[in-house]
Amino acid sequence: MIGIVDCNNFFVSCERVMHPELANRPVVVLSNNDGCIVAMSNEAKAIGLTRGMPLFKARDIVKAHNVQTLSGNHRLYGEISTRVMATLKTIADDIEVYSIDEAFITFNNITNGYDDLGRYIVQTVHENTGIPVSVGFAATKTMAKIAAHFAKKYPGYKGTCVIDTPEKARKALEMTNIGSVWGIGRRHRARLEECGIRTAAQFADLPLEQIKGMFSVIGERTWRELHLQPCIDREILTQQKTLSSSRSFAHDIYDWEQIRQATIAFASILARKLRSNNNYALELSVFIQTNRFHQREPQYYNTCVRPLPEASCDTIVIATEAQNAMKTIFRKGLGYKKAGVTITKIINHQGVIHSLFADPKEINRREILMKTLDEINKNTASTARLRIASEGQGLSELVNGLAP
Repeated sequence: MIGIVDCNNFFVSCERVMHPELANRPVVVLSNNDGCIVAMSNEAKAIGLTRGMPLFKARDIVKAHNVQTLSGNHRLYGEISTRVMATLKTIADDIEVYSIDEAFITFNNITNGYDDLGRYIVQTVHENTGIPVSVGFAATKTMAKIAAHFAKKYPGYKGTCVIDTPEKARKALEMTNIGSVWGIGRRHRARLEECGIRTAAQFADLPLEQIKGMFSVIGERTWRELHLQPCIDREILTQQKTLSSSRSFAHDIYDWEQIRQATIAFASILARKLRSNNNYALELSVFIQTNRFHQREPQYYNTCVRPLPEASCDTIVIATEAQNAMKTIFRKGLGYKKAGVTITKIINHQGVIHSLFADPKEINRREILMKTLDEINKNTASTARLRIASEGQGLSELVNGLAP
């Protein structure tokens, strides 16, 4: 059996450790620029607040329900996460830290009694750190994630759900929306629902050959995990998840066209890095920042997160999405000193799942185009390399002070 420990509403729980008076109140944690909601307490969720909601759109709800809004304190969250993981290491025989608030755990000599073990973990972590957690046990990591979801959602489980029989697994799959399955997610939910697949059970009932035709390796891996066949090893969990490219400009830039060209240049750099490692992007973010040393000038910082329509390492696709994201946060009349692009979700080429309606010939054509571009540029000086037209002359002028 494999277990996963998932911290409940982690950022909010960390704040409540430091500020106990926030218990039982609606609380939200905001992004770095306080622009949108990134975490919520259960009380905040109950009144309609959602992750990613811009704060200005939530003002009326926040005021009406006296919601406590907090700026993110990521140093605090990192320190408390370290304490949670250290506690788990004293309990489990093996621990795989998956994210700041999740870890997979295994035990070598346990054959039953997982309910009691899970409740012991819940109690011990809370006593040592103040953080409430949910624990799920199952035969595979994907099923363990589903079990942890039930443990978190239904109070009757008292923080622990164990899926240890085929009958329990089947019931859990029937009650799990396809978009909630680890390895499927919201990115493919709409497409699967168009084919009539709305639950994890319906996905698991598809023939394996159909899964192979609709998805790549990651889809088959998820299908097998739902059939209680372990397929996800440590290496898959530890692959790089982000890439960034950003620069400080030689002069404050007021012109959108220069910001646009810089954004495309950042995106092009990241696309090349993705291709060099046989990786694809699922999501990107952009940021823009004024000169913080010019205190008499208006100060502005903002970010925008944008999911890609398809997993891609195509320079044109990534550059287009980055440009569109940057356009939403660019404000005229301000002088910008720094900007950048980050790929926030990365998967290996074996995990790529193209749209059911994607044109294989067009995909192959674009892959050949990008490969050709990389081959030409491999032994070419950076100043003479091939670029997409919208990149202009690249970053050198903006960074080295040649821009007007």
